[in-house]
Amino acid sequence: MSSPSEKSSLDLWTPRTEVGRAVKEGKITSISEILRRGELIKEPEIVDALVPGLQEEILSVNLVQRMHKSGRRVKYKVVMVVGNRDGIVGVGQASAREITSSIRKAVENAKLNIVEVARGCGSWECGCGRPHSVPFTVTGKSGSVQITIKPAPRGLGCAAAEIPKAVLRLAGIRDAWAFTRGETRTTLNFAMATINALRLTTKFSLPEHLREKIKVGAVGEGA
Repeated sequence: MSSPSEKSSLDLWTPRTEVGRAVKEGKITSISEILRRGELIKEPEIVDALVPGLQEEILSVNLVQRMHKSGRRVKYKVVMVVGNRDGIVGVGQASAREITSSIRKAVENAKLNIVEVARGCGSWECGCGRPHSVPFTVTGKSGSVQITIKPAPRGLGCAAAEIPKAVLRLAGIRDAWAFTRGETRTTLNFAMATINALRLTTKFSLPEHLREKIKVGAVGEGA
């Protein structure tokens, strides 16, 4: 459900893009429709309108200093993850002089980078038929960081480091194995590698009998 403040801001929203105008006019009613067509989301209000009630989580906050002729300048660099715990998730980064501004900008950037995640029961140890994990093994890379996410049986939880665990949690993945390589101390690369891996869950075309076997779920089909 949208809060009163969200509804009022959407009422005052004047779309600047064709996709935004289609959403405002009610011609597009699903975020999946935009993502599956490969359209770029250039306005965070599009996500606010189609995916109300997104949850937010801070992945990292760092102070960034640089010298200027007027003296030392300090900014807060923030990495955020947003998601509805039901197949939609995104990661964004921003920096500003005030931490509240950094968080707000990072959330907006995360909304512009959301992806759709297909979930399923791809673990041979489980076979419960519920979309609680990833449907098959996926691997993502960003910078030097590489992560492989494998299906896990129901009840295991997310066996992963804190950064990918937060991304998986807001994506609606309850059980998964995660194996990583590279410089995982770089929060943004670690989070984006996870996003890039999850993005692949909707890229592969599976035969219908396999889709039925692992119960691949669309957005809105929670575990």
